[in-house]
Amino acid sequence: MDVIVVGAGIIGLSTAWTLQRRGASVTVVDPAPGTGATHAAAGMLAPAAEVVWGQSPLYPLMRAAADLYPEFAADLTAASGLDLGHSDAETLVCAADRADLTALRELVTAQSGAGFDVALLPGSRARDLEPALSPGVCGAVRIPGDHSIDPRRVVTALRRVLGTHPIAASARGLRLTGDRVTGVELDDGRTLFAERVVIAAGADCRTIEGVPSLPLREVFGEVIRLRAPEQLAPLLTRTIRGLVLGRPVYVVPRPDGELVLGATSREDGRPGMSAGGIHQLLRDAERLVPGILDCEITDITTRARPGSPDDLPIIGSVGKGCIVSTGYFRHGILLAPLGARLTADLVLGESSDWAPPGTLESVSPRRFAQARPRPSALHSASSPALAPAVVTSAPSPSRSENPTGSQP
Repeated sequence: MDVIVVGAGIIGLSTAWTLQRRGASVTVVDPAPGTGATHAAAGMLAPAAEVVWGQSPLYPLMRAAADLYPEFAADLTAASGLDLGHSDAETLVCAADRADLTALRELVTAQSGAGFDVALLPGSRARDLEPALSPGVCGAVRIPGDHSIDPRRVVTALRRVLGTHPIAASARGLRLTGDRVTGVELDDGRTLFAERVVIAAGADCRTIEGVPSLPLREVFGEVIRLRAPEQLAPLLTRTIRGLVLGRPVYVVPRPDGELVLGATSREDGRPGMSAGGIHQLLRDAERLVPGILDCEITDITTRARPGSPDDLPIIGSVGKGCIVSTGYFRHGILLAPLGARLTADLVLGESSDWAPPGTLESVSPRRFAQARPRPSALHSASSPALAPAVVTSAPSPSRSENPTGSQP
């Protein structure tokens, strides 16, 4: 089967690799591969720390994804020959004051109830484990099963194992033959044909003509990368998450000594860096790890994470021959192996019995009443509502009609 995957973040690339390993011929399309939300992500594989009240349908997905990660990472490392920056160091979720500790105690109840291995520690015990923690830290939750990986390295490895470069163009619209999607129109005028199309372009799914309107939102956030001076290195050996006056903050140490500090969360539509957000991150991180202010800032990144109304991903068919995989919000790195496998199952018509019961229903685009085709979507070019230059009707292509072949 020929498949076009639109989007070359960790979701699109993981899906493309999964399809390729199952024998599909895959073409990836993205104007700037690996530079979206994946580029900013800290890479926490944290199914327990990400438990929040009111999101119980997400718990089994995060747990299943965490179970898939060791094999996913091992296979990708073996196939690419690259170090993914994978760390199995545990996570400490710290409280900056007594009010934050009360919130952590309530969260421990939810985490334990969801079946995760967590333990509440006094602040002194947390400082025994991580001496760089502030004396003001009054308690912490120890989570041995929450780990981390470097998303930028994962993207590099996925691009290597795919063996070809993504086509550096934007998908302008879907190509249709009758009522079936048979390819994509690119913004450079080219048309690519395939038996199946996967739209994994994050929030940019909304800009592709013919893709049904989905309730995606852009959640922007600042992420700071730092490096500790030699006399302080390593500043931390575990991922430190925490609450500071109720605000979440995290510092993720990489095996190579880099520290990743994040992440603000705003929906103001402004893609630029927020001075207030950067100030907040440094101020809150200092409350938990005072030595963070002695570090050198090496990078500040702002990106938009694609979110859905219920914070679950959106994975499923949106018409004949077209599957969407988007809406992962802050869980994209963790859920990548699960999302890739589910999407590949849908593309190839294979069973997803391995997934937790009800998974496909919980992530289906059909759960949103407004997820209906726009007037131009999934119709032939004879409809007066269409923009013919974007969505057109054409005979089924032969292999020779695809100017790029099956690979970019």
